[in-house]
Amino acid sequence: MSGKYDLVIVGGGISGASLLYTTAKFTDIDSIALIEKESEIAAINSHSTNNSQTLHFGDIETNYTLEKAEEVKEGAELLAGYLENHDADREMHAKRSKMVLGVGEEEVDQLERRYTEEGFGELFPKLRAIDREEIAEIEPKVVEGRDPETEMLALQTPDGYVVDYGETTKSFIEQAEEEANVDIYTGTEVEDITETLDGYTIGTSNGRFDCDTTVVAAGSHSLQIAKELGYGQDKVLLPIAGSFFLADDLLNGKVYTLQMKKLPFAAVHGDADVHDASVTRFGPTAKLVPTLERGRMSTVKDFLDVFGLNAAAFLSYANILSDRILLPYVIRNLVYDLPEVGPRQFLPHVQKVVPSVELEDIERAKGYGGVRPQIVDTKNKSLDMGEAKIIGDDIIFNITPSPGASTCLKNAVKDTHRVVEFLDDEYEFNEDALREETIDNFPRVDDSEAAETGDAEADEVGSVESDETDDGTVTVDADD
Repeated sequence: MSGKYDLVIVGGGISGASLLYTTAKFTDIDSIALIEKESEIAAINSHSTNNSQTLHFGDIETNYTLEKAEEVKEGAELLAGYLENHDADREMHAKRSKMVLGVGEEEVDQLERRYTEEGFGELFPKLRAIDREEIAEIEPKVVEGRDPETEMLALQTPDGYVVDYGETTKSFIEQAEEEANVDIYTGTEVEDITETLDGYTIGTSNGRFDCDTTVVAAGSHSLQIAKELGYGQDKVLLPIAGSFFLADDLLNGKVYTLQMKKLPFAAVHGDADVHDASVTRFGPTAKLVPTLERGRMSTVKDFLDVFGLNAAAFLSYANILSDRILLPYVIRNLVYDLPEVGPRQFLPHVQKVVPSVELEDIERAKGYGGVRPQIVDTKNKSLDMGEAKIIGDDIIFNITPSPGASTCLKNAVKDTHRVVEFLDDEYEFNEDALREETIDNFPRVDDSEAAETGDAEADEVGSVESDETDDGTVTVDADD
């Protein structure tokens, strides 16, 4: 098997599939191929059980600054619009209530400031500040059994998109395959990539592919491949594995807890499963693992390739893990996977959301969870919060921790513009047509309704206060 293409995309997860959809449907590029090493599309981190099934808008993620929320919001709306347009039968997603819960005076004050002073209420017109009584109407189990004297406040929105990213990935692929200029190759593992005079040669387990330009969207492996080609030498990975606990029917939608701003990992939350609302997930936990894929010991070697075993990498890890907030967090999360002890230690996080839950009500979700590649900058010995994109000579490497799935289409738009440039602007990208198929289908409140809602919610927050007396894209150019 071999071929010559204008563009080859490496990786059949949601990142690669969204780029395939964007380039196949909205450009006139002559020939495009997608290569995936697994026998099926979306078999690793995009699989429905290997991520938190959340579409992140930035509205209830309390570790997001307003600036990052603005960036994430458009990306989420692009994907939400796609789902609204292509998934009327709700086979890829469900739409439910979503809220971030503040418990106690300190957390209530923090949410009030976020909503009014920090501008999140203005940025998200559907976001509302609700008190204990309305929380109980929407999520009875969140209030049931809680001390009635404890202050409560939630920021709630109907835009709680719960997404099966695996099925969404397959939908992107199906849309792209309608075009005659697209080829999909599964069970095709990349063995090496070599730069040539007019592009790249990609050696695979099923033959050679020649292309003018390529985009590597292979998750953690993207940095591994980049380093083999001499890029990203000042980057290593901190692979974080997420796990979940399951319980019976407890929540109607998604309920987040407040998140530490210094941590890049998702706050513990509970939500009903995308395909079975009678199952409630709690998590994710987050533990450091020396692998690039969950449960595959063969990728330990791949991790070591990326890590480099050099002084800069070790010093960066030491600097990051010595942090007085991060180190205890990492240690606690290691405990959660221990038999018997783990569920008992995790229980208080569940009870923060649903106070009446007992130990026997939760169980570890076997076979759930993936690996998220957090980016480490060895120059600054710091953890980069967000996605990393390495741009080389006619090649792009995407390394996408959360919220990479949420912003996959926005990232695809950026990459499509760059790919067209790589191809000497011989082709055109109709971004307006893409937006008609995606973000233009996202349901919004009209201006008058938004203004009325904003005024009403500002009054509501004010009354609560009187009664009861905070972009993560890192771009590295070729010469870095």
